[in-house]
Amino acid sequence: MTQILDTIEEPGDLRKLDAQELATLAREIRAFLVETVSKTGGHLAPSLGTVELTLALYRVFHFPEDKLVWDVGHQAYTHKLLTGRRKAFSTLRQKGGITGFPNRFESPYDAFGVGHASTAISAALGMAVARDLDAGDAPENKRHVIAVLGDGALTGGEAFEGLNNAGDLGRNLIVVLNDNGRSIDKNVGAMSEYLSALRIAPQYNRAKKDVEHLLKSIPRIGGKVYKTASAIKDGVRTALVPGAPFEEMGFRYIGPIDGHNLELLTEIFSQVRQMTGPILVHVHTKKGKGYLPAEEAPEKFHGIGKFDAATGECPKKEGAPSYTSVFSDALIELAKTDEDIVAITAAMPSGTGLKAFGKAYPERFFDVGIAEEHAVTFAAGLAAAGKKPVVALYSTFAQRAYDQILHDVCLQKLPVVFALDRAGLVGQDGPTHHGVFDYSYLRHLPGMTVMAPKNEAELRDMLKTALALGGPVAVRYPRGAAVGVKIPEAMTMLPLGKAEVLRNKGSIALLAIGSMVQAAEKAADLLAEEGIAVRVVNMRFVKPLDTELLLSLARDPEIRGLVTLEENMLAGGFGSAVLEALSDAGVLLPVRRFGIGDTFVEQGTREELLELCGLTAPQVAEGVKTFLRAL
Repeated sequence: MTQILDTIEEPGDLRKLDAQELATLAREIRAFLVETVSKTGGHLAPSLGTVELTLALYRVFHFPEDKLVWDVGHQAYTHKLLTGRRKAFSTLRQKGGITGFPNRFESPYDAFGVGHASTAISAALGMAVARDLDAGDAPENKRHVIAVLGDGALTGGEAFEGLNNAGDLGRNLIVVLNDNGRSIDKNVGAMSEYLSALRIAPQYNRAKKDVEHLLKSIPRIGGKVYKTASAIKDGVRTALVPGAPFEEMGFRYIGPIDGHNLELLTEIFSQVRQMTGPILVHVHTKKGKGYLPAEEAPEKFHGIGKFDAATGECPKKEGAPSYTSVFSDALIELAKTDEDIVAITAAMPSGTGLKAFGKAYPERFFDVGIAEEHAVTFAAGLAAAGKKPVVALYSTFAQRAYDQILHDVCLQKLPVVFALDRAGLVGQDGPTHHGVFDYSYLRHLPGMTVMAPKNEAELRDMLKTALALGGPVAVRYPRGAAVGVKIPEAMTMLPLGKAEVLRNKGSIALLAIGSMVQAAEKAADLLAEEGIAVRVVNMRFVKPLDTELLLSLARDPEIRGLVTLEENMLAGGFGSAVLEALSDAGVLLPVRRFGIGDTFVEQGTREELLELCGLTAPQVAEGVKTFLRAL
């Protein structure tokens, strides 16, 4: 029963509630989130930890006139509930529903769209500067800009770049560091809260000015006394105050604060609202707060599918293992006989399957935090020193290290293997997380080999092959369950740049890569039922492309056209590579490409999105028939 929550239609309604009603509202919000996310899946634990923080922000500030920028939307579910989206919350992360992250096209309260970490300070600083450019130094310019960081965002370099620039510019900007134990070492206690309360009290700031005036007024030596006192003050502060590094960067530091003490948070934000310059408010929260299963296993409930709200248990998954677990087992197996193999991830040990590798070989496993750029150059350094690093990243996050892949790995021809998980359409996390760009941004890099397996057995072979090639290699594979084929005990080397012909009769050849090989096979079966024979080729390599096979098919007098299938953007992808190869050879042949058009794909189940993009087997079969009729 959500009696108070049902009355909150817009943020101003919060100001009508007393302290007891707000505490009740916080409990109702947590119960609502658990019940709803248990049916939709989502990022539950982070948002359970920010309920009081969000309520306090909305009690004190006036959004959307003030601007609130979240660093990753994992912690913003309460924000969505308070801003008119409660009734639509059952559609969270569903096709056509509200998104799992702040989205500028969804609500005026979502000041900035976020899906990747460490961006909030930079975006908020841009808004603060724009505000000042519009209003100058006018006293009526009272709009506040607040950035809320969490979930380890301070392990990402861009966050520090933003802090550095913000401290230098000195604009009015509030940064709230939501520390749930993943970004800054735990540091709580009565003294910390006392110092924070003391430093924000108006009388304390007045006292500082009075002391400064008094010391400087001492005849002849006043200036030196003040400088000496300042030096002593800074030394003591550096030794005792946990926020000294932020102060040295130009921020006024306040904290650590109990992030679940709504009354204290409201008072502190009310004081901060009157301050000027860059301010960092450090709050401590508990991930999963208020829901015991999430408190005990915050990693599990960080991003979770449907679960039993009463027990916290997820339905048992039957069938084939995930591509992630197959990769994990294969890497551990290969590392048994090759001590030079090391594994690196960027804050995703569980998501990428490397947690098991870390347990098996702790001295050879490195989680560098949300720092993909560093992860890649770190791997390049390891490779330059003779090691064989495997960098496991989600495809969408590998984009963040494009420059490092280019300059630090490919330019130096270093043997770094990129295991790109969640490649293709990932489902409910939507456009910020779809890994549909990697063929395009990797295949044009000189020296890079790009592979994609048709099933889990081939993934194992590709990993073995990648580690043996002695240069930059990317192996990309989809989210979720693999095909379910029997896995041979031994991994085998694949011939570099050679495709696999699966069916060799018909006037149309389906050239498929990675996850689309299965769709091509099923489409071929559907066409066969109508008496239409097509060839099917598992291309295996986007780069180097099997041009020998490609041109032999193109010059076969029986072949009337080629069809390419990829779970990637059509622009610059696998189909483009085929067209380029034909053009370079002077071969003119009709080609029909299946892939993702010039658009960002929305959220939904993977099956819904494949259909949306025209990539299901029945759609491919219909497309082939239309292609044949046009020839």
